[in-house]
Amino acid sequence: MDETEFWELVDTSRAAAEGDPEEQADLLVERLALLDPEAVLDFARHFEARYNRAYRWDLWGAAWVLLDGASDDAFDFFRCWLIGQGREVFEGALHDPDSLAELLDDFDEEVDGDGEELGYAADEAYEQLTGTVAPDLGIPPATAEPEGTPVDFEDERALAARYPRLWERFRD
Repeated sequence: MDETEFWELVDTSRAAAEGDPEEQADLLVERLALLDPEAVLDFARHFEARYNRAYRWDLWGAAWVLLDGASDDAFDFFRCWLIGQGREVFEGALHDPDSLAELLDDFDEEVDGDGEELGYAADEAYEQLTGTVAPDLGIPPATAEPEGTPVDFEDERALAARYPRLWERFRD
């Protein structure tokens, strides 16, 4: 599975789920289970590589603004959700996290921002296909600390200055 096929699966499952991340995860499992186990592992590698790339302070700050706070776990689930939003939103957010203010049509913190189940979709599909747990993907783990300059999540003025578009749209 190449990168284009990876993003097509993400995009088509999101569209079919009408943006609901839990439904998207269920659809991904169904669609991945139609593939061979190696293709499922390829999908998992693509997902994990992007998940690790998104382990950045600037994205965590954006998640903090969008979610009105984001613990370690909440940020993990946010990164899964961000991948589930597709290539344009994901890459745009990596380039400029504040651009999420324009990249996201709607955002309901009760539903959006938590894609925990998306992170397990490939594992579930692999287990359905093989009856075994997926092997190690051979991807180096994320760094112990997020990449970049730490963000003071408790300083609302700093957050508003660092993420002016997100702050104006989602916090004002």
